[in-house]
Amino acid sequence: MRTALFALFLLFTLSSISQGLSPASKSRLKKSEDSMKIYSLNMIMEKTAVDRFIADSSFIKIFVRSLKTPYSFDYTFDSLQTISKIYAPDSSFRIFSWQWSRDDNYHRQRGAIQVKTQDGSLKLFPLLDISDFTNAPQDSVRTTQNWIGAIYYGIIMKTYNDKKYYTLLGFDENNLRSTKKWIEVLTFDQAGRPVFGGPYFSVQDGKMNAKKQARFVLEYKKEGKARMNYDPEFDMIVYDHLESETNENDKKYTLVPDGDYQGFKWNNGQWTFIDKVFDFKLKDGEAPMPAPLKDASGKSNEQILLQQSQKNKAKESLTPKKTIPKKPEVKKTQPVQYEEY
Repeated sequence: MRTALFALFLLFTLSSISQGLSPASKSRLKKSEDSMKIYSLNMIMEKTAVDRFIADSSFIKIFVRSLKTPYSFDYTFDSLQTISKIYAPDSSFRIFSWQWSRDDNYHRQRGAIQVKTQDGSLKLFPLLDISDFTNAPQDSVRTTQNWIGAIYYGIIMKTYNDKKYYTLLGFDENNLRSTKKWIEVLTFDQAGRPVFGGPYFSVQDGKMNAKKQARFVLEYKKEGKARMNYDPEFDMIVYDHLESETNENDKKYTLVPDGDYQGFKWNNGQWTFIDKVFDFKLKDGEAPMPAPLKDASGKSNEQILLQQSQKNKAKESLTPKKTIPKKPEVKKTQPVQYEEY
């Protein structure tokens, strides 16, 4: 009897281990991905809005059908270069997001959250962009049905009181004159449904008075190319400080980076505004002392020079740059990747 029970237990264990994306399923997903790739490119490259819309609709149909494949969460869709794919740091879900453009002045984001399930079944939350129908997007908690659209290019996981908070960094072409970048906190309610926003941002108004916002937006001149990214060295979200070219700060399409940086630091369950990032980082007595690159006789220490060079390269890759990188243009004639803006 014990032998029989052990055999059944072993069979169940091996069956559980073998669960996952099968070779046959992977092959089918690869074929679907090849079709999706064509439509994802046509969403950008087709000349007319109607043809781009048709490509977008066709892509969505194949996309949803593909995700119904058992354990599709394990398939990465790497060839879909115009579709943003970001994974939660704990691998509990991933977000797909992309954009459909009617013209240079009208852009709408599409998206979906796929939650990883133990049995490989599909748990998907489509995201409906209703940005056109709200006048105060920073002041409201939202669901997947009234999402503030963005193409997500970054995600940061924080915890507070044993709850996980996923902060999303997003890009929005907005309109002909201005571009937006969003910081959005995503949580899940007790039923496992996504919730966007909450009292997570302590920001400053023009008079330096603190107030709470549900999400944060950085809107700037189309050619401004402002940066907004998470810096792991500072453990902060860092973004360009903006100034109006025409001394009209209320007109967002006149705002451009001025070479300074502001940011947010996670503290007690919210992102706290930091007015001067570098002043915050280098407190009194914390400024690094330069390493002696030469000995007492004036001879260069090659080993220290090499170490210092390596440190500078590593720091350069993590520290916000004073120069503004050139963002790829969104053209209808070539595919675009929506990552690391």
